[in-house]
Amino acid sequence: MRIGRLLGIGLVAVLLIPMALTAQQQATTNYRSIVIEDFDSPEDSRWIVRASKFVGDGYPQQAYVNQWPEALYRREPEGETLLAFGTQAAFTRHGYNFLEFIPVEENEDGEQVPRAIPIPGRVNNLDVWVWGSNFDYYMDVHLRDYRGMTHVVKLGDLGYRGWRNLRIEIPTWIPQDSRYTAELRNGEFTSDLRGLEMTKIVLWTRPQEKVNGFFVYLDEIKVETDMYREPFDGEELRNPEYVQELWANAGEGEGN
Repeated sequence: MRIGRLLGIGLVAVLLIPMALTAQQQATTNYRSIVIEDFDSPEDSRWIVRASKFVGDGYPQQAYVNQWPEALYRREPEGETLLAFGTQAAFTRHGYNFLEFIPVEENEDGEQVPRAIPIPGRVNNLDVWVWGSNFDYYMDVHLRDYRGMTHVVKLGDLGYRGWRNLRIEIPTWIPQDSRYTAELRNGEFTSDLRGLEMTKIVLWTRPQEKVNGFFVYLDEIKVETDMYREPFDGEELRNPEYVQELWANAGEGEGN
């Protein structure tokens, strides 16, 4: 009898495993490749470079230059101007010096202040084209989640010549949505549709490498992201703009 029960349990387990695998395989996704920055429109999408303490006099310098990776375009498309964002810099001391590549915008006083680039959907991976000249440097990308916490993920090393696509998978431990469909946080409406934001890219020099002068160029930052959201009855009530308008036009009703 005991053997029979064990066999029965084993048979049920064997039958359930394919069902679980099938359910996972049938999970709906809608992956898209989306360029979140191409550097081709400086007037609409401005970037700046900031350096750490021991930067040389007159550095860093920055410019939008008419260059691009041939892996993206063999030749410049007719009627378009393709640009990359470049910097040249030097430091007076060896060590972990850094350059910050920061997207910015003008505030009401005309000052350039950091801005975050929103990443749509639930991002799976991110890549950026970087031109290097074989210095022993490396790059990080800074991602901010819906709680305002910043996560630093290493993009890759720059010990190579020319253009290379640096690609990373976004760690699963970085939260990209909330388990709550809609809630109030500090008096403000928030929904579960909360993607990541990219706040900056950082280049680091290693202590053993020379730092007396170098160039780096960036081009096309792209993400592969899942744009699918499971539909449900009343899903419009997780849209902040809709809810704000709905409550603004609602009657108070009878109080107690």
